Amino acid sequence: MTTSAKQALPDPTSVTDHAFMQLALAEARLAAASGEVPVGAVVVKDGRVIGRGHNQTIARHDPSAHAEIVALREAGAALGNYRLDGCSLYVTLEPCAMCSGALLQARVARVVFGAAEPKTGAAGSVLDLFSEPRLNHQTTVQGGVAEHDCSLALQHFFQARRATQRQQARAAHPLRDDAVRTPDRAFADLPDYPWTPRYLSDLPALGGLRLHYLDEGPVDAPVTWLCLHGNPGWSYLYRHMLPVWLAAGHRVVAPDMPGFGRSDKPKKPAAHRFEWHRQVLLELVQRLDLQRVVLVVQDWGGILGLTLPMAEPSRYQGLLVMNTLLATGDEPLSPGFLAWREMCRSKPMFDVGRLMKRAVPHLSAEACAAYNAPFPDRGHRAALQAFPPMVPEHPDSPGAEVSRQARDFWLHQWSGRSLMVVGATDPVLGLPVMRRLREQIRGCPEPWVLPEAGHFVQEHGAPIALRAVEYFKP
Repeated sequence: MTTSAKQALPDPTSVTDHAFMQLALAEARLAAASGEVPVGAVVVKDGRVIGRGHNQTIARHDPSAHAEIVALREAGAALGNYRLDGCSLYVTLEPCAMCSGALLQARVARVVFGAAEPKTGAAGSVLDLFSEPRLNHQTTVQGGVAEHDCSLALQHFFQARRATQRQQARAAHPLRDDAVRTPDRAFADLPDYPWTPRYLSDLPALGGLRLHYLDEGPVDAPVTWLCLHGNPGWSYLYRHMLPVWLAAGHRVVAPDMPGFGRSDKPKKPAAHRFEWHRQVLLELVQRLDLQRVVLVVQDWGGILGLTLPMAEPSRYQGLLVMNTLLATGDEPLSPGFLAWREMCRSKPMFDVGRLMKRAVPHLSAEACAAYNAPFPDRGHRAALQAFPPMVPEHPDSPGAEVSRQARDFWLHQWSGRSLMVVGATDPVLGLPVMRRLREQIRGCPEPWVLPEAGHFVQEHGAPIALRAVEYFKP
């Protein structure tokens, strides 16, 4: 046999590894069939399988019942020994820290895994327990065996589960004939927005429309931040502030108003009315029974949100207000706002992401795409058409009277703390408008002016959130 022929022969170790990994994949399929994450494992000694296992955490109500642990237990019983000297473990997914520790404790000689696990892998992805020289046992590791097959099993499982969840969501929240719903795929893999979507459709004011909201952190937190977005934003606008507040142990609730974000979108602009949107927010606060609230508002989040606390003052303990106004109808709207309203009228298909980029130059292309995500076509843009002319302009405009009542509340009855942050370069609701608003809020200190910020102050949100944590500390 020639040298080249010898080189062409398959590596016996790789062939054997692949064969045993197929047995682990068979175990993974058993996990998938029972609704568990499809991870399978086998323990091999002297070419013979002595232990098999697949994920059974749900079935056994046992957080330790990972495939590796189940296989190790079976192998230990087969050998009559908790030491598994000379054994190899084959697993379809890189072991986590728990399983890696168990493998080291069992004195397993070799670990072979298929797909890497970038979130929890402890064999090289997140950390590498097996290479820790201070441990008294060394286990060799080989990754990437049958990686494609192992990854595909996981991908198919999660795709199927997401499809089932979408079907269940549609069944739980059927779409009204007079509304549209942005497909879930439009919101896949948004940068810096990892939170679980929540939905409800049974608020009386919604009339069956599905409302999306984020609700993160403990229900009994010392502070609940109620974050209201404006037009054309959505809850994505608060993505830099949420992590700061959650790290402080607080609760954050951030809804998407109907017509925006992941909420259902009425097809006709006439469906959007000031009092309707206000009523939806009032009912949401009551449904979630929000307490110890710091109201966080900007743009339309303030135009609507500043009218909420007077309905139930005991729920609110603070106000964080950014570039907005109380639209009472008895003062002229700013020239900047009138120019914005005319732009929206003359260019109804304006690019939301491009608008955000002009206002926030450091915004990434991915973030711009995220702002565009809720509005894939003209049929999803009714709210963008409706909101600019909906700002109360005259004393008898819808919403003007309740806004004047709110002004009296903030000026004479408000007893909580207030923090005002202003983006200085905002041409629509900048410093002159905010100074006038400050005069209408009892006890509001001088605003914190951000010279580099424009209208969308939340894009500079992490430092603001940090200061707010200290300012509103109970």
